[in-house]
Amino acid sequence: MNLLSLWPISAIVRHRETAAARIDLTIPVNSAFWRARQKKAGELLYLVIGDSAAQGIGASKPYRGYVQVVANHFAAETGRTVRIVNLSVAGARLREALAIQMPKLATLLRDASPDLLTVSIGANDINSFEKGRFARELEELYALLPSTAIVADLPCFHIPQRERLVAVANRIVRATAERHGLVVAPLYAVTKRQGILGAVYQSAADLFHPNDRGYRVWASAFLPAVAARAKDLREHATAGRKAPAGREANQ
Repeated sequence: MNLLSLWPISAIVRHRETAAARIDLTIPVNSAFWRARQKKAGELLYLVIGDSAAQGIGASKPYRGYVQVVANHFAAETGRTVRIVNLSVAGARLREALAIQMPKLATLLRDASPDLLTVSIGANDINSFEKGRFARELEELYALLPSTAIVADLPCFHIPQRERLVAVANRIVRATAERHGLVVAPLYAVTKRQGILGAVYQSAADLFHPNDRGYRVWASAFLPAVAARAKDLREHATAGRKAPAGREANQ
């Protein structure tokens, strides 16, 4: 028997609302953590575009969200330290990413090319989904990204009505990413694979944001593309070290 069925629906709703209010209190805490984190020096630069998931909301600590897991993996794969500049904003939809995060990204791109850039945005658009607007805003956002960016599709919601909208949104994500030559991290596939019970087990108390376990699942969607990016950087560094000897030999 499902233990949740023994609870009155009203009790479940109250529990979720109380948990959501408590988790909302962590938003400024996580935001302050990432502002401080970007001051920490690193040999490689990792930029992040996203919403509350990129902020690690729902995790026991901000650094237990998927962003830090990805950064740790990137550092291990390259053997170099990583500076994280997390531009994400809790609650952001595509329109807020365009208005708030992308101008900051443009400023950063004028000064340096990121060694890694991940984008996970659009899940909050499902609440008031408009196919045309979603497509236009996603096109505008992806056009501003460097070709090395890794973009995630939307996660699985495990709710039939939401899933129909997510399916439409993810078709747009994949088609838009293909037009711009961007790699897609299969966030939907890895979260769907967990099943409903897995999703509950991997969710924070608000039953919306991931918990520490859930964020490790989220990170797993990015890791193959992150490993490939790290390999490219290693090969580029090796080629750079060999180039002077080659030129000297030709003289």
